[in-house]
Amino acid sequence: MSNQMSTPNKNESTRLANSTYNIIRALEKDADFLYSTVDQYVKDAEADNRPDLVGVWNAIRQDKEHHLQMLREALAGEARKDNLK
Repeated sequence: MSNQMSTPNKNESTRLANSTYNIIRALEKDADFLYSTVDQYVKDAEADNRPDLVGVWNAIRQDKEHHLQMLREALAGEARKDNLK
């Protein structure tokens, strides 16, 4: 086994390193859920008079917001390392 650093695998359609591509895809999925889906789930729970579920969806929203921030920071790190080419 070699101790050399290997060239990162590239996503064939974007030519980004797989790990960078994964960050972008996770950002997309989490943002889509956070900004379009969870609001509807909260409204549905409110309409059904389910404050317990409103609390669940709001907690999930907070978690997703935290995850999005982590992913943004990771993507900024990739940009600083110049891994976005």
